[in-house]
Amino acid sequence: MRRLSVTILLSLITLGIFAQEDLMNIVNQSTPKEIDYTTATFKSTRVMNGHSIERMQTGQLDVRISHRFETLNSGGYNFFGLDISYIHLGLEYGITNWLMIGVGRTEIDKTFDGFAKFSILRQSTGSKEMPVSVSAVTSVALKTLKFPDQNPTNYFTSRLAYVAQILVARKISEGFSVQLTPSYVHRNLVATELDPNDIFALGAGARLKLSKRVSLNGEYYYIANPKTYLSQQVYNPLSVGFDIETGGHVFQLFFTNSRGAIEKQFIGETTGSWKKGDIHFGFNISRVFTLKKHLKSSNY
Repeated sequence: MRRLSVTILLSLITLGIFAQEDLMNIVNQSTPKEIDYTTATFKSTRVMNGHSIERMQTGQLDVRISHRFETLNSGGYNFFGLDISYIHLGLEYGITNWLMIGVGRTEIDKTFDGFAKFSILRQSTGSKEMPVSVSAVTSVALKTLKFPDQNPTNYFTSRLAYVAQILVARKISEGFSVQLTPSYVHRNLVATELDPNDIFALGAGARLKLSKRVSLNGEYYYIANPKTYLSQQVYNPLSVGFDIETGGHVFQLFFTNSRGAIEKQFIGETTGSWKKGDIHFGFNISRVFTLKKHLKSSNY
């Protein structure tokens, strides 16, 4: 009888353990998984010249200063380009968890610019599998430089140029990210009748993480239009450099064949050639200020 009692007791304990495991499996299957969104695909809202998939969070203000110096082949008299600089000042702000806006001004053609960046999809795992992040950027540039010829009628709309882009990015691993950027630029007024008003380009960018705070970046835009205009010869913009993060600052140091810091200027207006040594040293400084506390949301 003792043996029988012990056998029955052990059987009941075993059945209880299996029943508990089955119950836990049912609970785990019925509990929804959380969405794990990918972060830090790039360290800044710019790859270097062009926009990256990143944006400001709600209530964050990014104060940006961008410098492009003259070409290295300008010689020692110009201190290899450092005597002459082109500056772009910008303010960028996160409106919501999917929208940011920005305004800026550059001395090149005394141009003012504004843009909006919309998040469409975010790379994620968990209950929602999304292999890439997708955003859209629209911008407008206003050239305020005085018209050289005052005789013909000069319209305000002639000063405007528009840009539309789709950003498709993927963080392949913790240390490597890539992005493709189909781009369209429309210029209301061009130098000659043979110069195109519409420019189509495909941008590509990549980030390779070298350490916790330093990464190597590359960026290239292929322009589909013929690049020999009646007014000038243009080239595909190519940039190579580093991101350095120091607390609230992100420094981007790079070399590029374009002196422009906005899309309208480096897509279709890059007149420097890497082969000829028309290389500009440049840098971007980004300082982020939190003006409004960001409340995390499952939709972020």
